[in-house]
Amino acid sequence: MLKRDNFNFLTEAPVPKVIGTLSVPTIISMLITTIYNMADTFFVGKIDTQSTAAVGIVFSVMFIIQSIAFFFGHGSGNYISRALGAQRHDDARQMATTGFVYAFAFGIIITIAGLIFLRPLAIALGATPTVLPPTLDYMSIILIGAPFMTAQFTLNGQMRFQGNAELAMLGVVVGAVMNVGLDPLLIFTLGMGVKGAAWATVIGQVSSFIILMALTHHGGNIRLHIKDFNPSWHFIKEIATGGTPSLMRQSLGSIASILLNVAASAYGDAAIAAMSIVNRIAMFIMSTVIGLGQGYQPLCGFCYGAKLYNRVKEGFWFCVHVGTVFLLACTVIGFAFSHSLIAVFRDDPQVITIGIDALRWQLITLPLCALSMYSNMMTQTAGMTKRANLLAASRRGIFFIPLIMILPHYFGITGVEACQAAADVCTFVLTVPVLRYTLRQLGQDKTHPKA
Repeated sequence: MLKRDNFNFLTEAPVPKVIGTLSVPTIISMLITTIYNMADTFFVGKIDTQSTAAVGIVFSVMFIIQSIAFFFGHGSGNYISRALGAQRHDDARQMATTGFVYAFAFGIIITIAGLIFLRPLAIALGATPTVLPPTLDYMSIILIGAPFMTAQFTLNGQMRFQGNAELAMLGVVVGAVMNVGLDPLLIFTLGMGVKGAAWATVIGQVSSFIILMALTHHGGNIRLHIKDFNPSWHFIKEIATGGTPSLMRQSLGSIASILLNVAASAYGDAAIAAMSIVNRIAMFIMSTVIGLGQGYQPLCGFCYGAKLYNRVKEGFWFCVHVGTVFLLACTVIGFAFSHSLIAVFRDDPQVITIGIDALRWQLITLPLCALSMYSNMMTQTAGMTKRANLLAASRRGIFFIPLIMILPHYFGITGVEACQAAADVCTFVLTVPVLRYTLRQLGQDKTHPKA
């Protein structure tokens, strides 16, 4: 059961202190997670362009797996934080076990379905004939780790929403260190190539899963007991309410990655590899912004459950200001060192040329993303499902998907490179009126604003 100290800290301590305390471990977790995702791209990039492209293609599959994990982890976690804020500890305990069981079960389903349809899936994801063999090698192994990936991300999310970000970070760090350490050993020393990169990732995920399971018995975390599993419609509905925005955001991100690979494949393997590298760099930058927001979410959930709406708004604006300044700095630095950043991953002149343009296009609108992202996080954590789903679907779905189909037709490779920037501008324009409406609702009254 959660310690009372956590409740008092989240609902009474100065907002910058709370968010700073909770966001530092989550930022570290996000950065390390992104680093070990980038590690495969970095080490595989030393093999050849086709292997680099293969990792980029399979990354969309990992997005799908993560979307299932975030659906259950954030869906159950959002409910847990509000329940604990309202002092409903029994409900929180049942939700923790229920969310975990569903996450692991769906991971098994993904493994079975993915291995059955392995080849057609790889082709549908944009693998060219030359990229197909390493794609099949890499993806077949990654799919084996799906249940452990869904389970460990669910446990990580639940711990964060309980206010135990340090323990959540520990589980991620162990897996990431193992992945990064095993990559060069398996890929080069043992000569396993792209298969070695895949096995390093899976071993890292299993390690994180084991550590996080053990940590559920420490630090005031809710312990998981099978007797607390509750498949009632109430818990399913609550998971769906809190998790659908994350599922929407991640699954649409996967679809967007697939369509981006397909669009880039028209310009050769170098274009696929370049866009894959740029996406990893952008994700590394955004991981800090996401980590800051994840530090805000427990405060948001607890205070919303306790009806401390001004505190919810104070935390939101703190994150927007810090996140926007950080992204502005990254944009300036990224423009200045774009060539070096791309070359770190693949020293291929064609990949570098395409990558520089794509990276600069993505960087130019990145500062707009802080407001959009934190608006989505706030509405999701507060259980405002409709508007949270709308915002979650906008950046990589409502706007990106049609744009990636239209812009390359008129602007060629430039249309592929500029697509995300155009989608970010549209998302920002949509977010502003939704945010204004939400903030007006968050008053001092004792009734929760409607979804």
